[in-house]
Amino acid sequence: MTETIKIRSTAADGFEFAALHAQPKGRRRGGVIVVQEIFGLDQYILADVERWAALGFEALAPSMFDRAAPGFVGGHNAEGMAAGYAAREKTDPQVALADVAACIAFLAPRGPVFIVGYCYGGTVAWHASTQLEGLAAASSYYGGGVIDLADLSLKNPVICHFGRKDTYIPADKVQAKLTAAHPITPVYIYENSGHGFNIEGRSDADPADAKLARERTLALFVEHGAA
Repeated sequence: MTETIKIRSTAADGFEFAALHAQPKGRRRGGVIVVQEIFGLDQYILADVERWAALGFEALAPSMFDRAAPGFVGGHNAEGMAAGYAAREKTDPQVALADVAACIAFLAPRGPVFIVGYCYGGTVAWHASTQLEGLAAASSYYGGGVIDLADLSLKNPVICHFGRKDTYIPADKVQAKLTAAHPITPVYIYENSGHGFNIEGRSDADPADAKLARERTLALFVEHGAA
């Protein structure tokens, strides 16, 4: 069962943000931070939290835009995208990292902590992996800002996922930049999918691609400490 809890940020403001929280089913394998797209904690992030919990992970999805727009959930349409972009622009990347750091501190006493992020969250997952201590591994999905952070050193293993048909992110260009900066970091391109392919039911999402990306993410977590 997923509940909404409050987490106090490590940022100077000590802000308390909401987070979806689900206990693992069966034996606990670790904790995973699930970082949202620009649409907030919508039904797709809830589904992902529950998916990870079903795999044995204590899952925690912080509401990243709570300072700018408390409880924000935007529709997957032009209006929702505009509202999501506006909330993102009001969210300081360093404050976002402080919120992730608070999530790490919440989960760490009970085992290894992993992070997975989508779109905006994919960039946050990569950024956190360059700045924060305490992450065992990270999986970054279609993070549009990753290319601008490619030259930063990584503190933990990361894998990245991009869709060949993504009209927002030039997959080959990003892959080349990341591979040049981090030769041992896997950067996967999924030939049959566009942006947001982890979301089930999207017209430009191939179910086989989504399944493979999740399998690769789980394998990464197991390799780096998931029981």
